[in-house]
Amino acid sequence: MDPIRKKYLFAQHVLVNEDGPDANAFEVLFSLAHYFGIRVTEGAELAERNMIHFARNQFGTDVPEAFYRGFPKSVRELSSDQLLFDQLVHYTVTYGFSNFSRAGHSVVERDFERAAFREEVPVKEFRILSLKDADAFVVSSVKDMLRGTRPLSVGNFELVLDVIREKGAEGFAATSKDTNIRLLLATRDLYYLRPLSLPDVLKVTERLQWEKYGSDNLKKLNLKNQDRKFLTALIRTKLAENGDFRECYERRALWCGLLHHIHMKPETDREERFLTAMRGRENISAYAMMEKAVASGDIEAAARVLKEEKGSGAVIRHLNYFLSRGGSPQALTPYLKGAGTVLLLQLLQQYAVYRPTLKRAFVFTKLNLLRTHTESDEEQKKRRSVVPPAVRERIEAAIRAELAARWQGKLGKVYIGEDMKRIALPIAESSSESGFGILPKGSRIPLPEGKKLRAFTYWEKVDDIDLSVIGLDAEDRETEFSWRTMAGEQSEAVTYSGDQTSGFDGGSEFFDIDLPAFKAQYPEIRRLIFCDNVFTYGMHFGDCVCRAGYMVRDTEDSGAVFEPKTVASAYTVNCPSSFAYLFGLDLETNEFVWLNSAVNGNTQVAGETSVAHLNRLFEATKTMSMYDLLSLQATSLTDDPMEADLAATDEEVKTKEGAVRLHSYDMALMTKLMEAR
Repeated sequence: MDPIRKKYLFAQHVLVNEDGPDANAFEVLFSLAHYFGIRVTEGAELAERNMIHFARNQFGTDVPEAFYRGFPKSVRELSSDQLLFDQLVHYTVTYGFSNFSRAGHSVVERDFERAAFREEVPVKEFRILSLKDADAFVVSSVKDMLRGTRPLSVGNFELVLDVIREKGAEGFAATSKDTNIRLLLATRDLYYLRPLSLPDVLKVTERLQWEKYGSDNLKKLNLKNQDRKFLTALIRTKLAENGDFRECYERRALWCGLLHHIHMKPETDREERFLTAMRGRENISAYAMMEKAVASGDIEAAARVLKEEKGSGAVIRHLNYFLSRGGSPQALTPYLKGAGTVLLLQLLQQYAVYRPTLKRAFVFTKLNLLRTHTESDEEQKKRRSVVPPAVRERIEAAIRAELAARWQGKLGKVYIGEDMKRIALPIAESSSESGFGILPKGSRIPLPEGKKLRAFTYWEKVDDIDLSVIGLDAEDRETEFSWRTMAGEQSEAVTYSGDQTSGFDGGSEFFDIDLPAFKAQYPEIRRLIFCDNVFTYGMHFGDCVCRAGYMVRDTEDSGAVFEPKTVASAYTVNCPSSFAYLFGLDLETNEFVWLNSAVNGNTQVAGETSVAHLNRLFEATKTMSMYDLLSLQATSLTDDPMEADLAATDEEVKTKEGAVRLHSYDMALMTKLMEAR
């Protein structure tokens, strides 16, 4: 089976039998349990030897040693002067002499002894499927992904594309405009042009320029001739289907530049009118008419114009703008009915973290990278789009009522475990990385007493990657824990493995956080955010090999820095940028929080960018959890999983034949349920 599919299935707790019966099936099952904590609950007779090697690669067993090989015990025994001296010596040898031939280790660390591994680890339940059943599972998952209205993550898109290239486009229609654009470019199959409109050709151009030429600037095009011909054909096809190009006025300057760059010459009267309009000065766009209505004080007319030209979703995207300029909630809330489900959920999240006294953080995803803008002092002073609390509460109630109405009765009898209250909805996963243990952004995992969290990153084919932690207090003031600050901060609360720089032979870094000790030492910090960044100038994660994740370890562990059995998540970071948010810790609830966002930009050092915008993810499950969604969609709820048509929990429960199982990592199924109308 294709590695892309096998990796996806592993993330869904599925192993694939590719070679038929294996005489050593029992030994394989024992090894999976002993080394990785995997218990096979279905298809045990299909276990085969290559599963051990595959699981080993997914969890990571050939991880480069940490700088301090006795981490964390030996690190805490060193003074801040020793730690600083150690780091300076290491930098002198590696960077000063350009010696990356072998991993650099501490020169002052004492000898240490490892104890036998006796840490208790939670069982990872897996099932084994035949090749035929595994293929059917993948196809079903892909179809669920394609039903989503939001952009796919890079990993999920690769899976979708892999299946479509094998089976053909028919039967694999996509709902998301972004997905159609990406599939159109990847396959050049006009099947994926059909759902798009003429204005979308600019988005096709933007994605094409980004993927092939490394630029997202539509004002500076540099396309080759074959791409110019392709875009010309798309424009002609859409003009022939529908001559209405009114929406193109909104980006007339960009259209003018594109048409000039591709040397398009009109072949029909319709094409002639289009080119003349884009090169002219007239502006009859929906937004121009909307602004005229707002300027005259007629907010309802502005909303009507936007609805007629762009749809209800456009009105809701401008809802705060309309409300802050005197719009009536009573007149605007009816537009909620025509807006997309994800858009309504995003508005709920926005209101959950809205604090008018603090600077606003604008968050969006473009080309699968998270982009943010935090208000400047001047922007905050001039801010006009302030919605009073009473109005926000009224809109929030209207959104919840609309969601309840469109979701009601979509499912039969449902069993929901309490753990689903901590699972967020997969609203914005396009900037996410893929791998084992990944959950929707904002999902929470309680950390048991007597355990600590060990975050890790390791790499190859690059000089240095840095793992860092940023602490946030109640006023979003930041405290940095990184290679720049940790020489004087090592303690029982937080321990850092040292800044390993070991080049193409591979390097690794680790952070230990003991929650009770950390809260005692840093009582003002309420949230921790883990970041990864490529320190080597000019390189991105996509240019090297980088893995990240976390382990849940005993407070007094075995002394082995990396224990595969304790790995709760391990995934590949391969985004085309140098900075990524990994995950967080909520110190008020002792919970791990998924953040998993690739960030646009070339940041090489943590602490140089604000992380306050991530507060929205810490509030995600309070706004709407999978438990809330399933409760609204259920015809009735049951406490007995054997009675349920759908059982949602990560706990081991018995269900009736034919019942649907939903786990915290089943994001394709979650998307399907979330988008149901």
